[in-house]
Amino acid sequence: MSYRALFSRFLDADPNRLHFAAHSHHPWPNVAYDAHLGWWEESALSMDDKWEPFFDDFLPRLRRRLGALLGLGDGSTIAVAPNTHELVNRVFSCLSPPVRLLTTDGEFHSFDRQSRRWEEAGLAEVERVPVEPWDSFGERMAKAATDADFVYLSSVFFDSGFVVQDLDDLVNAFPTEALVVVDGYHGFMAMPVDLGLIADRAFFLAGGYKYAMAGEGTCFMHCPPGYGSRPVDTGWYAGFGGLTERADTIAYGAGGDRFFGATFDPSGLYRLDAVLALLEDRDITPATIHAHARALQERFLASAPSLGELIPPTGHERGNFLTFRTPEAGDRYRSLRAKGVVTDYRGDRLRLGFGIYQDPEDVDGLLDRL
Repeated sequence: MSYRALFSRFLDADPNRLHFAAHSHHPWPNVAYDAHLGWWEESALSMDDKWEPFFDDFLPRLRRRLGALLGLGDGSTIAVAPNTHELVNRVFSCLSPPVRLLTTDGEFHSFDRQSRRWEEAGLAEVERVPVEPWDSFGERMAKAATDADFVYLSSVFFDSGFVVQDLDDLVNAFPTEALVVVDGYHGFMAMPVDLGLIADRAFFLAGGYKYAMAGEGTCFMHCPPGYGSRPVDTGWYAGFGGLTERADTIAYGAGGDRFFGATFDPSGLYRLDAVLALLEDRDITPATIHAHARALQERFLASAPSLGELIPPTGHERGNFLTFRTPEAGDRYRSLRAKGVVTDYRGDRLRLGFGIYQDPEDVDGLLDRL
């Protein structure tokens, strides 16, 4: 089935472009355009009063949609923010330095940079578990976590597409008192995610820039009850319900509210809500999206020339993009870009992404340009 018509505004903007970077910046469906304007219109209509309907009506609806997708019930445990970096820093602020931090050598640049800076400043003692070899990753991660205060790992790694197996068991193997954060950005809306078995144990981060198809400024975090009840890094929205009263102690909202920050632009959340509503209406599930992307990957691999070492190798579950390890990754990226093909690379890894805005004919076009 073709879904291209849902993305015509993005695709028609440059008809010669072949976009194979859904894992980086996914095109937005047309409904996001009207939703973006909808927030402008709401702001004009309500002005100073616009935040009440946002918190009372809109946010609970968005939380319910996200909760249904993640196995979280009504989604009241979800906090929103312009980016995941803000949310990670609030979790970290719940701990007293020096924090014993366990993570991996495959995390995205934002967390990798921040953790190194914490380390440099003496705020954290960091151990990074190598993601490779793939088969033993979970065992090695669990073993290293014995005395960790803070554990951070991806469910799908950005630089390989490697999917962590038995994530529930792994999370539950970590020390009970440790704060555990799962970066789900490359898995959310790319494949089914069910947090039911770890909802009471782990924070979960994701956002709209990739497979949620809603663009930047649209991130969220599930916040497990009983962990991080009073983050030091806090904004006035974390106590939005008590603004009319002065208190001797700093009060926090319930559920995910306690991890809110300060004033932000909610237009991206309006886009996200509209995209999720569209997918609900069309019965396009994460499983549908994953199956569509996998079929395109298989079509590509069946006829593709050698682009380097495919990682992880065949036999391992991967996300909705293919990663080829080659010293020529940068040259291949630039060569393809000159032919109107958008991919991306990270060091020696060329990444090709697939999504529901593509048809088999797009894969054939990529093969022709290769």
